[in-house]
Amino acid sequence: MNTAVTWKIMEALHDYNQLEDVLSNVLEILCKELRCKEAYIWMNNDNEKRTYIVSCKGSHDFTGYSVAIDHELFKSIISTNKTQIIEDCAKNQIIASDKDLQKIFKKNSLISPLTTPYGRLGYIQFNDCLDGFDEEDVKLVNNCQALLALDIQDKGLSFNPNKNKTPLISVRNIIKEFPTGEEIRRILNDVDLDIYQGELLVILGESGCGKSTLLNIIGGMDQASSGQLLIEGKDFSHPNEKDLTEYRRDYIGFIFQAYNLMPNLTALENIEFIAEVSKNPMNSKEALEMVGLGDRADRYPSAMSGGQQQRVCIARAIVKNPKLILADEPTAALDFETGQGVLKVIEKIVKEHGTTVIMVTHNVEIAKMANRVIKLKNGKISSIRVNMNPLKASDLVW
Repeated sequence: MNTAVTWKIMEALHDYNQLEDVLSNVLEILCKELRCKEAYIWMNNDNEKRTYIVSCKGSHDFTGYSVAIDHELFKSIISTNKTQIIEDCAKNQIIASDKDLQKIFKKNSLISPLTTPYGRLGYIQFNDCLDGFDEEDVKLVNNCQALLALDIQDKGLSFNPNKNKTPLISVRNIIKEFPTGEEIRRILNDVDLDIYQGELLVILGESGCGKSTLLNIIGGMDQASSGQLLIEGKDFSHPNEKDLTEYRRDYIGFIFQAYNLMPNLTALENIEFIAEVSKNPMNSKEALEMVGLGDRADRYPSAMSGGQQQRVCIARAIVKNPKLILADEPTAALDFETGQGVLKVIEKIVKEHGTTVIMVTHNVEIAKMANRVIKLKNGKISSIRVNMNPLKASDLVW
């Protein structure tokens, strides 16, 4: 088994150019072989003398959580440079005294240093083995972490998180159910996620996994069956109609796969219509110029290409000066060149205006430009990873 899994890891390292994809896939492979539910990759930031969780396998978002590089929990690993097993996390005094660590170290854990001949890069951690970790598991992880550590080093990966990240939107234990005849279908199952100010977050997943449903709940277009939606820390799970209207009107900008432009209005008039009902809009002509359509202001949607119509949709979203833009498959109906142009506009909004964008897509290549990537599977978050070196939209190929 050890040799077979090692080959799988080597193939994963070879097949993926983006190291963030490698991290996620290595966790996926090893979780299956180790019979465990959760896994994390920690990366050291030597400048800050802290180690950060940069990739997760499991149902909860702990990316960005950090402890001191020489934290007491890792002391035995640091001194011996060997993989350690915590057989019962509840009985570990260090974990028992820290509520945050209790969330990250559950039931039992196996922790291995990510090391190369030049030093320790971080750690790889696995939780909740069904029948307990054993020495064979240790041997397997030792072999695989060495390969992974060398690949991290070869690609020059470093992790420098934004220390000033503030959650803009939080969803807590979100469940969404729909009745289907006599049965109840659960679309989202215990989703827990923070969205930060000024980030581009991409949500990946197959059709029917709950991507659009989650986006609709965050956007106030649908309501969860249970759980919490927090807007800048305030509970927004059960808003009244007035609060909901103001939230959708002033706080959120929407970009849809179907353009939803009013056919009897020009490009500029479509944008002005939204600006007139917004609390603090920007100039409508400026919004149109931002998306490169200043010379198409008098065109009607029927006289515009698909890419131009989508850019009008983006201008209509940004004219509100929203804190958050939700984009549901914004390039799905476009060819590569046109889609790339739309992504360049979204990239500009995030980088130059600090607007938070959540984009749902099935295109894994688009995820390479994101700050973080969330994978949904069967209504649950299956993994979360940080893109430490996001690609520019102009460098994407699909």
